Amino acid sequence: MNDSLLIDCDNCLARGPGCGDCVVTALLGPMDDLCLDQDDQTALAVLADTGLVPPLRLVTPVDSRFIESA
Repeated sequence: MNDSLLIDCDNCLARGPGCGDCVVTALLGPMDDLCLDQDDQTALAVLADTGLVPPLRLVTPVDSRFIESA
């Protein structure tokens, strides 16, 4: 099972207004892409939950073919 998370800032729907309050920008500056494993994701979540860094603001488009209709 692959628990890595690909963060592609170029395709993030929050790019621009969300960048200033995103953990990626706060810690690493603007990036093209970044891959975080589960340990990295957990560590960032703990830091964000305690208020030490902003949360990840990544918003990705969803392919509507994969959404179940109600």
